[in-house]
Amino acid sequence: MNHYQRHADALLQTIADYVCQPFAPSEEAIATARLCLLDSLGCAIAALDHPACTRLLGPILPGTKTPKGARVIGTGEILDPVKATFDATTLIRWLDYNDTWLAAEWAHPSDNLGALLAIADWRCRNDHPVTQRQLLIAMIQAYEIQGVLALGNAFNRVGLDHVLLVKVASCAIAMHMLGGDRNDVINALSHTWLDGTPLRVYRHAPNAGPRKSWAAGDAASRAVWLVLLTRKGELGYPTAITTPTWGFQDALFRGQAITLAQPLTSYVMEHILFKVAHPAEFHGQTAVEAAIQLHPQLIGRFDSIASIEISTTEAAMRIIVRDGPLTNPAARDHCLQYMTAVALLRGDLNAGDYEDDAGSDSRVERLRAKMTVIENPQWSRDYLDPQKRSIANGIRIHFNDGSREITQAVELPLGHRLRRTEARPHLIDKFKANTAQHLNPHQQQALIRRILDPDCDAAPVAELVDLTIA
Repeated sequence: MNHYQRHADALLQTIADYVCQPFAPSEEAIATARLCLLDSLGCAIAALDHPACTRLLGPILPGTKTPKGARVIGTGEILDPVKATFDATTLIRWLDYNDTWLAAEWAHPSDNLGALLAIADWRCRNDHPVTQRQLLIAMIQAYEIQGVLALGNAFNRVGLDHVLLVKVASCAIAMHMLGGDRNDVINALSHTWLDGTPLRVYRHAPNAGPRKSWAAGDAASRAVWLVLLTRKGELGYPTAITTPTWGFQDALFRGQAITLAQPLTSYVMEHILFKVAHPAEFHGQTAVEAAIQLHPQLIGRFDSIASIEISTTEAAMRIIVRDGPLTNPAARDHCLQYMTAVALLRGDLNAGDYEDDAGSDSRVERLRAKMTVIENPQWSRDYLDPQKRSIANGIRIHFNDGSREITQAVELPLGHRLRRTEARPHLIDKFKANTAQHLNPHQQQALIRRILDPDCDAAPVAELVDLTIA
């Protein structure tokens, strides 16, 4: 180890060691990664139906060609790896409908998949095959880096956005996939911390807007850009995190130390949360489940509702509890009261329910006006308990006609690790529904088999990407 490596920030060295040393993930992690891959591709293909998303895709300069570039899932576009990463990541994240990680910091580890697919496809098309098995392992490691950093570091509490962790994880794994050594990984990682991170302002009222749907694409593509610069010989900055005054910790994190809450293994992939049935921000998933269960008891009684009390976690109180006008889909899909009201009224919730036509339903607004949201302190503790990791919500409805109140609570969403067996067939059905407008049944079955069958793990990733294109 040279002088530079010995004096690099400990966090950079730990991540580089994890990425570069031999790694054998658990079988549970591999099995879960298959579901994450299938689910993410389905969400990406479904996003092709949304013009607000597709207008962002393709080369920055129309007509630009990159003959040996990376192919973008679902589109057939061949782009340079940086823009291919942006497009793939933006497609995966657009509907806010795939996997989630909840901790001190909130995150979507599948935000890294766009970078991994772009790098893998690019290498395959330039005579350096990357297999599906290698992609699954890369996913597990990217999820782990992002998720374990999120366990103990609350960037949201100082106003910074979690996509920083996408940039860090995608950078480390992309560098390794391109053949970089430990020193290369440290160099590239140092640049991700020098960049800082966007503010969370676009995720919260009164500024909630569609940037939150491409923020991860921005971060992942920046990671690939930094990796490619480092591969050209750009120097790193070994104490970018800890340097007094000028380093990330002092300059942007209010002097707090950035730490890893536990060793890097396969923990995050094993415990990842899936959005199985409804595209709701994850802190509200169980509220939607509870509301759907209550719906049959409310048919014909909505005008008799006097008040609705929602009990939730402290994290949800900070992220998705919002009053006042909701002026766009991005504001609605991060409003606990809105998603609960829609589910109570309709007994369902889908992506179209966030669009302007649905958002103008006066019945939804009347229900929102009757809602109060309170924290359940025990649920807040259970949310942070590594043995429970629950995301509970409860609904209590009072009537003004003297009827007895009705209540419903759900602590573990269908996408929780403890409900994985129950969720698996629903995830496959969700993939079919998400891709039905773009892929025929034969193509759907080919993708399902390619991803879920271990016998296909030796196939190159380029073949998998080809299967996503109608």
